[in-house]
Amino acid sequence: MQLIPTENAAISKLVSDSCPPIPVIGTAAIRATFDDKTLGQAVNARCATGVTEVILNPDAHVGYGVPIGCVMVSPSHVFPGPVGVDIKCSMSLLQFDLPAEEIKEQKIRRHLIKAICERIPTGAGAGQRSVPKGKKFSENLTRQAVIKGASESICEQFGIPFEWTQRCEDSIHFGHDKSIEALEHRLNRIVKEKYLSQFSEKMTQFGSYGGGNHFGECEIVSVNDDKQMRKTAEIFGLKDGYVAFLSHCGSRGFGNILATEQFKILQRKFKEWGIPYPGGDREMAYAPVGSHSANDYLDDMALGANFATINHLLINVLVWESFREVFPAVKASLVYFISHNIVRRENWHDQSVLVHRKGATRAFPAGHHALKGTPFETTGHPILLPGNPRGGSAVMVGLSGAELTAYSINHGAGRVMGRRNAIKTLDQKMVDQEMENDNILTNCRRYPLDEAPAAYKNFEEVLRSVKQAGLAAEVARLRATFVIKDGDQADD
Repeated sequence: MQLIPTENAAISKLVSDSCPPIPVIGTAAIRATFDDKTLGQAVNARCATGVTEVILNPDAHVGYGVPIGCVMVSPSHVFPGPVGVDIKCSMSLLQFDLPAEEIKEQKIRRHLIKAICERIPTGAGAGQRSVPKGKKFSENLTRQAVIKGASESICEQFGIPFEWTQRCEDSIHFGHDKSIEALEHRLNRIVKEKYLSQFSEKMTQFGSYGGGNHFGECEIVSVNDDKQMRKTAEIFGLKDGYVAFLSHCGSRGFGNILATEQFKILQRKFKEWGIPYPGGDREMAYAPVGSHSANDYLDDMALGANFATINHLLINVLVWESFREVFPAVKASLVYFISHNIVRRENWHDQSVLVHRKGATRAFPAGHHALKGTPFETTGHPILLPGNPRGGSAVMVGLSGAELTAYSINHGAGRVMGRRNAIKTLDQKMVDQEMENDNILTNCRRYPLDEAPAAYKNFEEVLRSVKQAGLAAEVARLRATFVIKDGDQADD
């Protein structure tokens, strides 16, 4: 395998004797972070049956089946591996009409942290019953939520402002035949199965963060001085110098169960049929579009994705409620909600294809046909990229150059250290002191070492890669003032 530079310093080609060249996004410094296993997974994915394109983003690192931080395109096959066990893991951003100086005092931020933690549980097994001010919803409502997604009726019953759904990448996911009925039939069927015997318990996880890399983060918005970016920021609803709240979470235990069982089902099929896995990797089991196996997976993915959608919207409602405990008159609006673990049917190069985004974010630019009739038709939609608390996060917007990557960019900074290595290598006192020096508060007694900023790639270099490749432009930077985390293992 070789990484061969092109005329654009941030775009190269991964060349292997076994498959066509793979576009790689990253400056020289970023390319140095790709180890052989990451590159090998990309080559293996590109050689898989029905795959017509694989793109490696600057945040890429080793994952299950494919690198986290890649895009895989196929017109004919669906691959559960490149979605992973945290179906529709996503980012959302809530904008407040609250000037930054209002939360300058640590006492105010501590009050906000307490209010949020009383309403939003964190951790791999956490649910609303584990917090003192948790919400209780009937099982019938939660069941309807995973079938119908963020419909007007469902939003009303959860207390979610329905207008927020206009600022979602997808507010409702349908079944394989584009119907809700397919999801209702599928859910009725699988709830009777042994692996979903904990359905009722998993439904209590609506409005909760997971463990590991999932978080809530209070931000100060700094809009780009560029005149066009300021106009874009205005359409996005961003307020320069004001408080916002960034969230990272997905479909929790429900999505994990659905995905894990699908892996097992497909792997059993491969064994029955005697079909070899791509590159011998069982995480790369696939199903032809139109087959019963593919339909079942797409239905299960839609159920998990609907959970993730309501989960994020409810989290934002609870965050807003927490802020109103401290600032009773504060108003909030959703900037955007966007996923980075999903398969979507999209038109690319005049062909209908399945775009698998594994740790990758959609990046439709201004004028893209899919944005017609949305608030972002003339600008492109917001892209929410988490970096790290100390280095900040970013709001970007796609450019026409993103056509190269199936209109996708990275989903964040990407890991440069494995979890075990970070825990073993990094110094706890130093990590905590650095957060204190930057005046960043947290709900954790000790900040999780496997989530420390040093465990992630240089965010500035990642953003430089995206900009130099002509994929997206930076609209605003987000600076953290406090972080809600959990030390448990990540869902994804």
